[in-house]
Amino acid sequence: MEKHNSAESQLTTVLLLSVVVTVAAGIFYLYSVILQMLHKTPVQNKVVLITDSLSALGIECAKLFHKRGARLILCGKNWEKLEALAQQLVNESDPILTFPPKLIEMDFTDMDMMPDVLSDVLDCYGYLDMLIINSSMKVKAPAQSLSLEMDKTVMDVNYFGPITLTKGVLPSMISRRSGHILLVNSIQGKLTVPFRTTYAASKHAIQAFFDCLRAEVQEYGIYVSTISHTFINAANTTQHTTVSNSIMSVLTGQKPHGISTKEMANAILQALSSKKKEIIMAHSISKAAIYTRSLFPNFFFAVMAAGVRKAASVEPVQ
Repeated sequence: MEKHNSAESQLTTVLLLSVVVTVAAGIFYLYSVILQMLHKTPVQNKVVLITDSLSALGIECAKLFHKRGARLILCGKNWEKLEALAQQLVNESDPILTFPPKLIEMDFTDMDMMPDVLSDVLDCYGYLDMLIINSSMKVKAPAQSLSLEMDKTVMDVNYFGPITLTKGVLPSMISRRSGHILLVNSIQGKLTVPFRTTYAASKHAIQAFFDCLRAEVQEYGIYVSTISHTFINAANTTQHTTVSNSIMSVLTGQKPHGISTKEMANAILQALSSKKKEIIMAHSISKAAIYTRSLFPNFFFAVMAAGVRKAASVEPVQ
């Protein structure tokens, strides 16, 4: 009799454990689904425009946001490449859960086309939920060697083009009292490095514009975020590379192989989700340099000048 009761007790214990495990697994599954749904919320069914969608970061963002169910508007300078990207996104996704991207040819070096571009943007869906400004033109040279024409071109791509697009879509965001504008900016919008005068100036200008805009549009329920990053490695390589010990390389680099485009795309998605106003993607030395520039400017300038003298003293390799 005791053996029989013991067997029943063991059976009951096993059944209870099975039920507990099953319920726990079910709760964990539901929790995972809820987290996944919340993770999709920022861009799912949202109208999202990405400038320079054909860059490495633009493509990565397009892939991530398309899979998350965004209504994408992809912009770039080459129509054929835009079509190829759109077809790739469609081929790699579930048509029931995603939307075919809309395409707009856009080139900030040609400011005369911007009125037509703005018209095309608003014709797609009539409004934008999110504007991701990803365009950038880099130039590195001593200030005296850059032509004024080059200065203007860099400013068009890095400043005048983005703010023209932003001003064009702002009225519709204000009328809907909704929207999120995100600027992908270089850390050189906060921290200058020699031989990048025009590039750094354009990045400082665009940073200032959106810092001001953030306060102006807050009352309309519009969010403005900026992400200041160091070097983006388009190849996403993780292999060891030789890194210079110069002060400039220390301040502008995050790690030997830079930031991957996947890291940046996920950071953008996170910023859209959290509504965070500013994100700086850089190592502690670069962040410390930003504060040093503000608190101890003379020391910062001396370090920069020393870095220039060191670079000038190194003979170029023939």
